[in-house]
Amino acid sequence: MKSLAALWQVMANELAIQCHTSASRDIKTFTSRSEHEGDAFFTITLPQFAKDFERSLELGYVDSGLFVGFQRRGGPLPLFLGGFLRQVFEPRTGRILEQPSVESIFAVRQLTLVFGKILRPTSVRRERDTIRQYLETDRAVDAANSSIGDEYRERFRRVAALLFRDVFQELDNEIYHGLIHHPSPQGRVIARHGPGATADKLQGNQKWSQLEWTSRLEEYFPFGDHALPNWRYYDQLDDVTVLEPEDEYPARVVLVPKTQKSPRVIAIEPTAVQYMQQALLAPLVELLEGDPIVGCFKTADGRTSSLLGFTDQGPNQDLACEGSREQQLATLDLSEASDRVSTQHVADLVSRWPHLYGALMATRSTKAEVQGHGVIHLSKFASMGSAVCFPVEAMVFLTTVFLGIEDSLKRPVTRGDVKFLRERVRVYGDDIIVPTDFVFHVLKSLEAFGFKVNTSKSFWNGKFRESCGGDFYDGERVTPIRCRRDLPENSEDVQELISLVSFRNQLYYAGLWQTCRALDARLERLLRHFPRVESTSAILGRESFLPLPEAEMVSERTHTPMVKGWVVTSRSPSNMLDGWGALRKCLDPRRVNPFEDPRHLERSGRPDAVGMKLRWRPPF
Repeated sequence: MKSLAALWQVMANELAIQCHTSASRDIKTFTSRSEHEGDAFFTITLPQFAKDFERSLELGYVDSGLFVGFQRRGGPLPLFLGGFLRQVFEPRTGRILEQPSVESIFAVRQLTLVFGKILRPTSVRRERDTIRQYLETDRAVDAANSSIGDEYRERFRRVAALLFRDVFQELDNEIYHGLIHHPSPQGRVIARHGPGATADKLQGNQKWSQLEWTSRLEEYFPFGDHALPNWRYYDQLDDVTVLEPEDEYPARVVLVPKTQKSPRVIAIEPTAVQYMQQALLAPLVELLEGDPIVGCFKTADGRTSSLLGFTDQGPNQDLACEGSREQQLATLDLSEASDRVSTQHVADLVSRWPHLYGALMATRSTKAEVQGHGVIHLSKFASMGSAVCFPVEAMVFLTTVFLGIEDSLKRPVTRGDVKFLRERVRVYGDDIIVPTDFVFHVLKSLEAFGFKVNTSKSFWNGKFRESCGGDFYDGERVTPIRCRRDLPENSEDVQELISLVSFRNQLYYAGLWQTCRALDARLERLLRHFPRVESTSAILGRESFLPLPEAEMVSERTHTPMVKGWVVTSRSPSNMLDGWGALRKCLDPRRVNPFEDPRHLERSGRPDAVGMKLRWRPPF
């Protein structure tokens, strides 16, 4: 295959055969429009087609305002992908069939979303629009705060205390005792550095020798307690610069690829701030997951779930699947979720616990450097990129959800209500699941607090649900397999090759075997060694339901069957660390085994390049 267009055609033909229809006219339309509109047709226009399709599933019929830009003839259905659509909607009326074809629903979503999130830079105009929207959203946060009445805010504080008071009290005590008695290595508040970039440009091991702190951090997290190996190195304090609020580094706002329609906005935090954000993140998540009210519990069918999710998206997907089948659970999605959580929201959430509140505010960047706009003061609590952004926003959203439930019940919620609803309510970031009985009051509550519900990705009427990367119709998975990178042209396109192998294996498990064969031909030509392997193998190979072929050789040392193939390699950049910074890193209590990487003081940070080496490895 020479292009993404050729890949789409192979896939369209295979899906048409599976759905007992023809894709010949669809391929002609796709080819013609791709030639005239360029790649934007399948990276922007087709994903919009998918949104209109999902909205039709939600409404139960095809509205005349949907599928703009696609021809119709004698009915509400567009001609493009018409063979599939006619197995989902009645052609003359556009109303959904009593028994729509789930296979065709998957096919439409697969063909329209396969290239929707391909990793490509967006246009300068779209980047400019994204930055403008980021600034407008931050200004809107203040206006939203002023519109919330005192009575509503007091209810928010009460519900937050009902949900999280034990967690907040314990973490508040930890911070207080750390200030009075110095932090204990066995304590929960232990600082550590993340792997990402920082606003002050320190990378890898350099972060462990940081000599800048802020006066706001010093009030709750003294430098000597959290950045030095121990107080024997107190003389290093003479070299430390403590920055006043007006002199602090601003967070650095950058754009990273998301879709060709719009990039994602990320705020890169200063080293000291990010260091202490990590100190709060781990105990906050640990306490929330272990809490008897909002934390992990066993469901009636033996699964593990919780009201809040941070690492496991499975419970959200399970609930979305159940909601699509029983139609008693709604899936809601928020737009610009983290950017609409204000400092006032966080104050109402935790201000009754002064040390925790002060610590969260001390680890928050108050200003950000935005390209083309200079340094701005932030109204939001934190942009995406802050380590504490995810758990804090989840707690704010969960509190707001229960306020909506309280409005629906027309009485204050109790802990008994919370426990009763634990298997029907869940928040994972900006993905929210609630019972459909409460959905309108929950929507009203979210909007009252300034949050923006993404109606194009929220579902509660039909049998379609999506949450945390899992898409379902009537209990059946209809999640599309996405191509994340352009097709590799030669063996030097390592990232593209790795992505294509992953894409190929996902297609295989989705049953698109003819498309896999076409991809196999390309991969065999580029790699030459592309053996059949299991998913646990280190070899970059093709996964299959078929038994593994006979081994090409047997290891003389372990007598293990071996195959020859490509192994992905990466190497952290050179980054020497010595002195008290090296000791601090080696004494980090969160390093389970400080000798696991014997060269961690020589190299650190995210790899700046990824390569492949031809090796003999087990196929399993």
